[in-house]
Amino acid sequence: LQVFDDEGKNVTPHPLFQPDPNTAVPRQEKLFKTPKLCFSTYSDLQNPAQREKTKSVDFGLANSVEPCKEGAVCCPGFAGEEAALTEAELEQRVDIYLSETDTLWMLDLPTAVVSTEAEEAVRVLERNKIYVEICNAKIDSEYFEEKMVQTISGAVKTKEVQCETITVAEKGMTVTAWDLDNSLDASGTEPPKTEEPTDTAEKSSKSPTAGEHGQAVAVPSARESAVPARSHEDRECHSEAILTSENLKQDLVVMERILMENIFQPKLAVYRQIPILIEPDVASGTEREEEEDEKEKKDKKKQEETSLRPPASSGLKQSPAEAAAPGLEQLWSYRCDLTSGHSVSSMAWNKVNPDLLAVGYRELVSQGQKEGLACCWSLKNPMWPERIFRCEHGVTAVDFSLASPNLLAVGTADGRVAVYDVRSRSDAALLDSSASLNKHTGPVWQLRWVQEARGATGGDRRERLMCISGDGRMTQWFIQQRLDCFDLMTIKRTQRGKKKLPGEKGRKSEAPISQQAAGMCFDFHPEDTDIFLAGTEEGHIHRCSCSGKEQILGTYRGHKGPVYKVAWNPSSTDMFLSCSADWSILLWHQDSHTPLLTFTSVTAFVHDIKWAPKSAFIFAAVNERRVEVWDLSVSIFDPVLSCAASPKGNLSSILFAKNAECLLLGDSCGQVGVWHLHNLAAPST
Repeated sequence: LQVFDDEGKNVTPHPLFQPDPNTAVPRQEKLFKTPKLCFSTYSDLQNPAQREKTKSVDFGLANSVEPCKEGAVCCPGFAGEEAALTEAELEQRVDIYLSETDTLWMLDLPTAVVSTEAEEAVRVLERNKIYVEICNAKIDSEYFEEKMVQTISGAVKTKEVQCETITVAEKGMTVTAWDLDNSLDASGTEPPKTEEPTDTAEKSSKSPTAGEHGQAVAVPSARESAVPARSHEDRECHSEAILTSENLKQDLVVMERILMENIFQPKLAVYRQIPILIEPDVASGTEREEEEDEKEKKDKKKQEETSLRPPASSGLKQSPAEAAAPGLEQLWSYRCDLTSGHSVSSMAWNKVNPDLLAVGYRELVSQGQKEGLACCWSLKNPMWPERIFRCEHGVTAVDFSLASPNLLAVGTADGRVAVYDVRSRSDAALLDSSASLNKHTGPVWQLRWVQEARGATGGDRRERLMCISGDGRMTQWFIQQRLDCFDLMTIKRTQRGKKKLPGEKGRKSEAPISQQAAGMCFDFHPEDTDIFLAGTEEGHIHRCSCSGKEQILGTYRGHKGPVYKVAWNPSSTDMFLSCSADWSILLWHQDSHTPLLTFTSVTAFVHDIKWAPKSAFIFAAVNERRVEVWDLSVSIFDPVLSCAASPKGNLSSILFAKNAECLLLGDSCGQVGVWHLHNLAAPST
């Protein structure tokens, strides 16, 4: 069949199956001729009148449509011969059925375009708008990046490994002292040659040098004299190498730690508040029982004496009625030959390791100034410092850093500030202010690492090093490639106005030699580190601010001599203490410029004061000879404890222990005594 349109064009679809032309096609016989039906045009098939005139014929084996003359559609007949149709054949009805085969989809590409007149056009436009908004919102985001990625999912693989069981074997051997000696000889020298005693005796008896009565005479042989002299030198070098090896030093340190723990175990147990270990007794049963009874009696007697009165070295005399009164008991002292002849100027605990103590030593003599020391002591060895840093001048102040606990800041009497690394065994300073153009010209009386209150929070808070000096400057140091500073405040002298008597003429005031007053001490507020107190040589205390135009917020006048120390109360942050060379201790409130209380017990300089870390009412002070512990909840007139804790020298510094009920007292003899406090009141905030 062929299909033509109205214009006569052939629009017959091509068959999907193309037969192979090489295949032989069987020829049809003439017996199977089929009459051919012709139509003038394809539209005649659609005309019912013409279709009625058409004669129904049997197409038989006809399987194709061929064009006839004058554009008619015809069906082939028998062997292509045309036969004339009779009237009966023309009147015969012919039925033709046109049908479609099943559609076979070879490729399907869904369209990505929708007509604007379609029903889903509104929904598609809405989705496109939302997608554009999401893409625009992620343009500036650093977590969004647009990329085209083709992900290939690899095939899952399973691996199994099997191995044999690992066998463990132990091997050992016995080594004697002779094996060790032979190994040392084999390392660089030849083993000694030995001879049989019988042969030696025979040779000596037969030799012409034998003595009378057959006695053998010792004659050195040539083999013995040929022993190289360098063997002795090699042994000495080997011994020196052993003595200077790092392994031996480390082993000696461990041995030293063990010995110190055994010697100071009872004292360290009291400091740590743990039970005291009792050495095992190897005596017989009866002797052991007798010794235990005697020991118990001695312990009871000692406890009674301790509870009734303090130790003899403390200088206190108590009656049995005062058994519950506070007392001091000395545990040990940090001292050695190196620190004797120096005076303890300052002490500071490490912020991370509470067992590490830094002590500064100085010595001022009439002929000149002795060198200073900064030592780091550990509880593991109270008899020798772990680190020793030597300075050309006396050390006046020390303090550990909190951000970097291995850094120790040291101030000296010549105005030098140095930072040491305690992890290093070298005594050279990590940073030094000697090359700074803004270095101090007077003694650095106090320095301290202070954390900034503003800015970063938590562990990121910055830390600054603050110093006060005798040249009247309060400086802040910054650590970079070198150590340098800038002036935070300059302390100026204040003129005291005197009342004029009636009829007295005014006199011209004499100009001071220096316009700046020497700074002696400072302390930062425990809650707001922008506020600090500064004590001067004039006896004044200035409350200052690190920020703002007005640095001095107020001045407290109450002392008649240099102010040696000021200390904020860590619990009640509105109160602070001050001590001076005028023999007095004053209690202040920051809103009042007159002291609230005055404490005076002896006529001596008060060198140092410290608040108890766990109580708002207890503080300790040291004067030249005695240590005093005041409890404001018990009495404001007399200290609850006062004793002479240094019989040889004058007390110069005081410090509370962080994790024990103990006091540390430094004196002018170069020793730091550790004292245990008894029967103090319960901590109160």
